[in-house]
Amino acid sequence: MSSAIHIANDIPTSPISADLAAGRKRLDSAWNGIIPGIVLVAMITAVAFSAHNVSGFALFSPMILAVVAGTIYSNVLGLPAHAKAGIAFSQKRLLRFAIVLLGFQLTFGQVSGIGLGGVGIVAATLGATFLFTVALGKLIGVDAKLAQLIAAGTSICGASAIVATNIVTGARDEDVTYAVAAITLFGTIAMLGFPLLAPVFGLDQHAFGLWAGASIHEVAQVIGAGFQNGSQAGETATIAKLTRVAMLAPMVIALGVMARRGSSDASGARPPMPWFVVAFVAVVALNSLIAIPAQIHSAIALAAQIMLTMGLAAMGLQADISGLRSRGLRPLMLAFSAFIFIGCFSLMLVKFV
Repeated sequence: MSSAIHIANDIPTSPISADLAAGRKRLDSAWNGIIPGIVLVAMITAVAFSAHNVSGFALFSPMILAVVAGTIYSNVLGLPAHAKAGIAFSQKRLLRFAIVLLGFQLTFGQVSGIGLGGVGIVAATLGATFLFTVALGKLIGVDAKLAQLIAAGTSICGASAIVATNIVTGARDEDVTYAVAAITLFGTIAMLGFPLLAPVFGLDQHAFGLWAGASIHEVAQVIGAGFQNGSQAGETATIAKLTRVAMLAPMVIALGVMARRGSSDASGARPPMPWFVVAFVAVVALNSLIAIPAQIHSAIALAAQIMLTMGLAAMGLQADISGLRSRGLRPLMLAFSAFIFIGCFSLMLVKFV
């Protein structure tokens, strides 16, 4: 009997058995690595999409709700240690890929829809707002990276711009959460209040749409405000807003170059160049040249929204409320000042240029 056991042990393991064992090992490694975190992020994302369909929450995008849900979960229940790798994966890889997919929502033809003057108004408003916000942040003592996030969210496209900007600025997760919360607050105020101001300022549908698209923060907020004043206003607002989104690429590239030049890391490491922005521009070009079937286009848009929501859920999961409180009211004052500036500056251009 003993000799039989020794003989069995001496028989080499078959290639199939070895492959199965290696496969099980990889699965175990994945489960102990990123899968638990991705599952948790997916659950938070599902909650955010479900809450978005509840009366009273429809004003807020799933991305915003995911940040809030993730922050509440981690600060009330705590963050499991075995989920951290998957959360980091969702925050970095999924977000980059989602931003690339956003390019399928744009074409260069759409940008030309508001005319050269409209593009000029959007570009001038974006640049002036970004510079104003960063300068004021420095003046009142707001952390430079947080000020850049608020500047990007106000001047370009809300949460998506904050996420893209943070990839090259490397701010803390609490800063990202703070910036998203502030931008959501004032963007919602603009969405509800700006349509009421159109008759006060004597704006026709085209002028109001251009003003809304050039100044309101989130894409969904722009659409909500624009169509309240008519279909022409809604279409003009959407095109103007998409023009701002297209300007995300050069803005993030410029910030990436500035970050590399300003890096003082003793190890010589520099912040990464935003390759995903180059891919974003390439996708916009592809979308401009090739007619993508509507069903595929809708599927891509949904995939981008889900991945963006997962990325922001991951950020919420890593946000520390005590860190948010430590930022005080100055960043909120900065976001409010940026909100007032972009609204007034863009209105001045629409009325008098």
